[in-house]
Amino acid sequence: MTHLPNAAAANVEESKVRDYLLNSGHPQNGGKSRYFRAFGFEAQQWVVMRDALIDHAMVNHLAGTSRSYHGTKHTVRCFIPTPDGRNPCITTVWIIDGDRPPRLVTAYP
Repeated sequence: MTHLPNAAAANVEESKVRDYLLNSGHPQNGGKSRYFRAFGFEAQQWVVMRDALIDHAMVNHLAGTSRSYHGTKHTVRCFIPTPDGRNPCITTVWIIDGDRPPRLVTAYP
């Protein structure tokens, strides 16, 4: 099985974590904020989730790969380290455009 290419250099933008994944007021959040906050992630400490998402990509295997207009899309599935230690299984989606490092698109339960 294969891991996300160049996962250690993955890019997880502050706005993706703080303003989307952990923002209960975001109109397209779909309950992600409630889910991730239940495991101890907080917007004020967004770097904790950023680091956990990168770790998730480095440790877990690829669940799928496809090509899109934006680059190669990779899906990673399973355990993410959480502040409360319960470490649920989640799915993350990453885009790699050419030789750039992977960029987080989304994460969900």
